[in-house]
Amino acid sequence: MSSTSSHSKPTARHKSAASSAPTRVVINTRPVERAAPLTQYLQAAGLSVVEIPMLTLQPRPITDADMALMRQWFAGDYQALVIVSPTAAAAGLAVWQALARERHTQHSETNGDKRNNESQKTTERQNLSAPSYLIAVGEATAAVLNEAKIKAASYHVLQPRVANNEGMLAMPEIDSLQAGDKLLVWRGLGGRRLLVNTLQARGVHIDSIAWYERIMPHEACRQYNQWLQQFSTAASVPSPLSSTLASAPEPAEPAAPSTAQHPKPIPKQSQPVVIISSATAFEHWRQVVSQGKRQANDETSAEDTVKQPLADSTGADGLPKLKLSDFAYVVLGERLANMVADEQLSYWRVEDLAPATILAAISA
Repeated sequence: MSSTSSHSKPTARHKSAASSAPTRVVINTRPVERAAPLTQYLQAAGLSVVEIPMLTLQPRPITDADMALMRQWFAGDYQALVIVSPTAAAAGLAVWQALARERHTQHSETNGDKRNNESQKTTERQNLSAPSYLIAVGEATAAVLNEAKIKAASYHVLQPRVANNEGMLAMPEIDSLQAGDKLLVWRGLGGRRLLVNTLQARGVHIDSIAWYERIMPHEACRQYNQWLQQFSTAASVPSPLSSTLASAPEPAEPAAPSTAQHPKPIPKQSQPVVIISSATAFEHWRQVVSQGKRQANDETSAEDTVKQPLADSTGADGLPKLKLSDFAYVVLGERLANMVADEQLSYWRVEDLAPATILAAISA
């Protein structure tokens, strides 16, 4: 699941309510290109949503090995193809169409076909067909394939009932795979280990193409520090934070945290809520909160990072530096739930990233 937005001021329709009590903050860590629908939905419900993306998607060069796997799939060597994201769908579709053009050109040359290029492209779009089951993890991923400029595609995109690893494993097309069968995955670098591990244990051969990688955005530390300063300023106002959303549901209980260096923990009802949809996003969040460090491939130097430290444990505003345990989390699926539980953090687990699902988890 994901959250998004960078607006700390309440909208006009919620100003009167905000004047009597602080609005609960939700931090949306989804990539910029995927954040808007969730941000807008939560803002419309009266929450203060802050966009601090923990992931940015960077294309990876297409290798000869990637093309070899695509040719094998195109030749019908795989029983199914799993597409895990809209970005993977768009990248894979472009190569698929290129292979279709290549096959059509070879066929035309063999048969002496002299049709012009425009006619060839039209025919390619009309004849694009899938050599295996196509399984898209979510609605947005399926939409990329279904809404592509293909006039009469002879393929059908399947989707699991629940858009996660467990949902895919329950699909008949996946559940029926046996030892010796082959599955291809279009994905980003990393992720989907439950699906892969479960099927490999069953003897299914799995290949994957990582069309992109997830890196920490260059602006992540700066955006977090800017928000932290605003949040600390608001928290120092006499109005008690503990009155915020007193009726909000309690997330899963962590073990009692140590208070050795944190004598004034934020009241549970006032904890900012962080939406985390992947293990990579959580690891980046951990870096930003605990150290404010950027990834090694960030263009910002370590010296520049030191110039923008997180709030000191006893800063000028008298508030402690926030820790992972000062936030509550909305996490997607069992794997992430286990990760935050191991960290003894408060969380709500959701099974999809629909804005309504996230809002219900926070406020039901």
